[in-house]
Amino acid sequence: MKKITKKTYLDWYENMLFWRKFEDKLAQVYINQKVRGFLHLYNGQEAVLAGALHAMDLTKDKMITAYRNHVQPIGMGVDPKKVMAELYGKATGTSQGLGGSMHIFSKEHRFYGGHGIVGGQIPLGAGLAFGDKYKGDNAVTLCYMGDGAVRQGSLHETFNMAMLWKLPVVFCCENNGYAMGTSVARTSNHTDIWKLGLGYEMPCKPVDGMKPEVVAKEMDEAMERARRGDGPTFLEIRTYRYRGHSMSDAQHYRTKDEVAKKQEEDPISYVLHNIYEKKWATEEEIKAIDKRVKDKVKECEKFADESPYPDKNVMYDVVYDQENYPFLPHKL
Repeated sequence: MKKITKKTYLDWYENMLFWRKFEDKLAQVYINQKVRGFLHLYNGQEAVLAGALHAMDLTKDKMITAYRNHVQPIGMGVDPKKVMAELYGKATGTSQGLGGSMHIFSKEHRFYGGHGIVGGQIPLGAGLAFGDKYKGDNAVTLCYMGDGAVRQGSLHETFNMAMLWKLPVVFCCENNGYAMGTSVARTSNHTDIWKLGLGYEMPCKPVDGMKPEVVAKEMDEAMERARRGDGPTFLEIRTYRYRGHSMSDAQHYRTKDEVAKKQEEDPISYVLHNIYEKKWATEEEIKAIDKRVKDKVKECEKFADESPYPDKNVMYDVVYDQENYPFLPHKL
């Protein structure tokens, strides 16, 4: 595994803080109706991404996830201004404003969404890995899902094929405890989601998702296994979201005391505590990072605000239209 150094922790702090503030800004502009539709925020789960990125080779590895997907592409190299513009529905966005919150996508940076169908990305993640194995690219796909998605039959079909074909994929369940708003305990007769891998003899384990160095270690081990040709791993990464499932979530299923208790494990505060404890930065240096983050978020907001909306014709340009299609009713 790549060595975890002072720079690693400082980068983790700055990146995770930026992701948090970026999404806090999205929540603010959502209330102002600058972002429409659904909005699923990542607050509290940042260590999962930070640890994974440390283990990845961003020149070839891929990532695919569900609809809580705004900060992952940023971590993989997508310009955050374009991500915010996409959420605004602007022409300068990652998909010209046509994808929106749940469908951020970047082929250039090997981030393949962003999927609104629960569990829909799971077989697609295995498909990406199949392509890499077929072409001999020695790349690994990280396929993320929420705890609600593991109830989908497609997961079991995919696990079976991934093990049969020894695909270079790491399946990562970001278990934040509640799926949309129902606890794991109410939807499964056991709460150890990682044990689902046992039925396929797939290496599997639980992971503390609030500490980036723990995620990095377990992710590195799983990715190296995949690169060796030994097949997939299933990690249940136990984390927690501090905001609701989406902006419309009243959160009646949990108490404010529970959330406050979990916020004591905040991954950003945890990393900052380590930095201070090891004397890797002064308060002035941390304040400088905080200012950089604040300025960067403002830059993203300004870019999105000032960008134009796409021309209406763009919607027609991206719809497949086959001339002389033989089965249209008026041509029969």
